[in-house]
Amino acid sequence: MVSVLVIGCLATLGAIITVLLLFAGGYLWWRHKRSQLHFIEPNDDEEIASEIVRLQQPVTVSVDSAVENPPQQSISPPPVNNINRKLNGFLNIKSPLIGSSSVPPKPDGNVATVSGQTSDNRSISMIDMYIDNTEPIENVGLIHFSLEYDFQNSTLILRIIQGKELPAKDLSGTSDPYVRVTLLPDKKHRLETKIKRRTLNPRWNETFYFEGFPIQKLQSRVLHLHVFDYDRFSRDDSIGEVFLPLCQVDFTGKPAFWKALKPPAKDKCGELLASLCYQPSSSILTLSLIKARNLKAKDINGKSDPYVKVWLQFGEKRVDKRKTPIFKCTLNPIFNEAFSFSVPWEKIRECSLDIMVMDFDNIGRNELIGRILLAGKNGSGASETKHWQDMISKPRQTIVQWHRLKPE
Repeated sequence: MVSVLVIGCLATLGAIITVLLLFAGGYLWWRHKRSQLHFIEPNDDEEIASEIVRLQQPVTVSVDSAVENPPQQSISPPPVNNINRKLNGFLNIKSPLIGSSSVPPKPDGNVATVSGQTSDNRSISMIDMYIDNTEPIENVGLIHFSLEYDFQNSTLILRIIQGKELPAKDLSGTSDPYVRVTLLPDKKHRLETKIKRRTLNPRWNETFYFEGFPIQKLQSRVLHLHVFDYDRFSRDDSIGEVFLPLCQVDFTGKPAFWKALKPPAKDKCGELLASLCYQPSSSILTLSLIKARNLKAKDINGKSDPYVKVWLQFGEKRVDKRKTPIFKCTLNPIFNEAFSFSVPWEKIRECSLDIMVMDFDNIGRNELIGRILLAGKNGSGASETKHWQDMISKPRQTIVQWHRLKPE
């Protein structure tokens, strides 16, 4: 009887150990497979919901992009889907294809592979979140890279070739640069080149493969190249970055690009997306405040309660004031407010719009987050002046542009 019980206990223990080993083996296999996926798609619903912008009617838009020959683009509301069925539409930018006639040499160096999903319902409207039309506040060098698309295998091939005239970040008068690669809107998964030691003109010659991206899906992505200076004992310094919406690239060839790096924002006030339109026949100047992003936090909860205050000015004299509603606890408000001002054609070059993004405070004085001055002569920057001049040179067209807010 005792021997039967012992045999039964041993059999039960053996079965338990076998089950545990199977579970452990399955878990280790899952971890192994997961580690091979270098690129995982973000949640589509979450990303789309963050990109939605309501528009009252379709308008024609001219956007100054970072490439030569800036294309004119259009904004139109798309069909309603499950994500935005309660909204009026969202920003939808459609760009003509651009490319370069230069062909890069055959890839060499290190190769990295990235896997992606095959289904994608995201609209390319999200690219306006990453187009920065502001003028560089300083020269931080150039980056040379090329793109190629393998239509048969649905693979994007990126080759990062070299950098040029990078700024010195170390006491030795050099830098240790490397490039971080991201296919936005996915910000969690990224690839990096090797670090090139003590140089301001690095040559990387590294190739990255983004697999499983059909061309329709790829055109809803933005290529983000961010150059850093490696530091062994502290946080790596940001040198500069480039955003390239892939819907603007002609993949029938093998385009190569030289792009000027844009330095990271130092004031950290945030950015404002606005449009201007002037109708000479009715003498109406229309300012549309679409949205803001990455605003500076003014409250102890790490957020702000932003609203925008606009003054129409003639010289130093303020004539008319408008305000948007207050948006509670957000650093990325969507305003979608349009203001119309009566301005005769003969005075359009003399007036200006003083735009202030404010933080509302129930107790105490409202604080300024950042501001810009849109004017034809003395704007708050080259980007603001050019926006006004584009509006005058293209009457009856809506000119949309991002502006970096400036501290007072």
